[in-house]
Amino acid sequence: MSLIITLLLIVMAIAGAPLFAIIAASAMWGFWQSDIDLQVMAVEIYRVAEMPVLIAIPLFTFAGYMLGESKAPQRLVRITDAFLGWMPGGLAIVALIACALFTAFTGASGVTIVALGALLVPALSKAGYKESFNLGLVTTSGSLGLLFAPSLPLILYGVIAQQMSLDIPVSIDDLFLAGILPGLLMLFALSLYSMWQARDLPKTREPFNGKEAWAALKDSVWEIPLPFVVLGGIYGGVFAVSEAAAITALYVLIVSVVIRREITFTQLPVVMRDSMKLVGAILLILAVSLASTNYMIDAGVPEAIFDYIQQHVTSGLTFLLLLTLFLLILGMMLDIFSAIVIMIPIILPIAMQYGIHPIHLGILFLANMQLGYFTPPVGMNLFIASFRFNKPVMTLYKATLPFFFILLITVLIITYWPALSLVFIQ
Repeated sequence: MSLIITLLLIVMAIAGAPLFAIIAASAMWGFWQSDIDLQVMAVEIYRVAEMPVLIAIPLFTFAGYMLGESKAPQRLVRITDAFLGWMPGGLAIVALIACALFTAFTGASGVTIVALGALLVPALSKAGYKESFNLGLVTTSGSLGLLFAPSLPLILYGVIAQQMSLDIPVSIDDLFLAGILPGLLMLFALSLYSMWQARDLPKTREPFNGKEAWAALKDSVWEIPLPFVVLGGIYGGVFAVSEAAAITALYVLIVSVVIRREITFTQLPVVMRDSMKLVGAILLILAVSLASTNYMIDAGVPEAIFDYIQQHVTSGLTFLLLLTLFLLILGMMLDIFSAIVIMIPIILPIAMQYGIHPIHLGILFLANMQLGYFTPPVGMNLFIASFRFNKPVMTLYKATLPFFFILLITVLIITYWPALSLVFIQ
């Protein structure tokens, strides 16, 4: 009977059944087999609603969507161009930084490609960069900000890890700190490649223009304080992550709707609806996944998997290599939110048995998933960029390959050099 149910769930998943329904059905089947009252599912959903930190997810998501609908992306590109555009490869570096910052606040790489692609690709082409470089740069840099605060995947990983009663505490503040150097490493590696690509371009770069820089600063006067207030407030102990999310959402709402008036009161409900669609999907999957996680822990699934792996893999270094390969494949098939809530409860206990710090695991997990977004043949960003720029997906495969191998090297460094992630963690 168990085999039949398992096959049925697999068929439903292939047929396109909602992911939360598959997870919930598998958890309910497990509890029913164990003679556990199915009311435990409702208890788990209620437990999600009680998590104080969870309120950060809808608030940061709402703020990110409002920024995306306003003219903040144009101002972000303008100010980075004013201060960095004079450098060799400056415009490409501008694109990298702008995409990383935008993704950090929106939490979705696809949104970054759609919002900034129309600005950056024509500008890069005008500056003389090759089309393949331009397409590859925007497609890959769309996911760069996932390691920077206040990234939603970082928050979601922290929420799940906190529910697993680990011996080593996992705070979202520590995850924000842990992502800084790995994220900067990725930006630095791609910046060097961009400067190398610009070596043969015509010397048409404009020198640093103080007037333009000052004008860009004044134009972005309302956006500039945002990261300093959010991060400074969190790390200065002024307010918690959930309070930072509330301040961010309120601030962006007032600036976008009342002060700048780039989002009208009639558009606001649409932005709220679109952002809460994503939040609803995340929270529903999270709720049923926590129930599934409890069943797996009670049934000893992580221990059984660890015992099996330990028979074939004795070295932690080998385990990390296999985990990297697995996560690259996972990143091609699942969106990052689903991957976190489904796989972390299984992977985290096993990784800790190999001596891997849970904070380090979170960073390497997201770094690998970030790479999986544009890993051929089915990385999600490849198809988003193909649609956005009206290019064949094979063209995007070729365009992203140099960026893929560069970032793969950085991912391996992040994976095998845990101090890079843990240097700020006490």
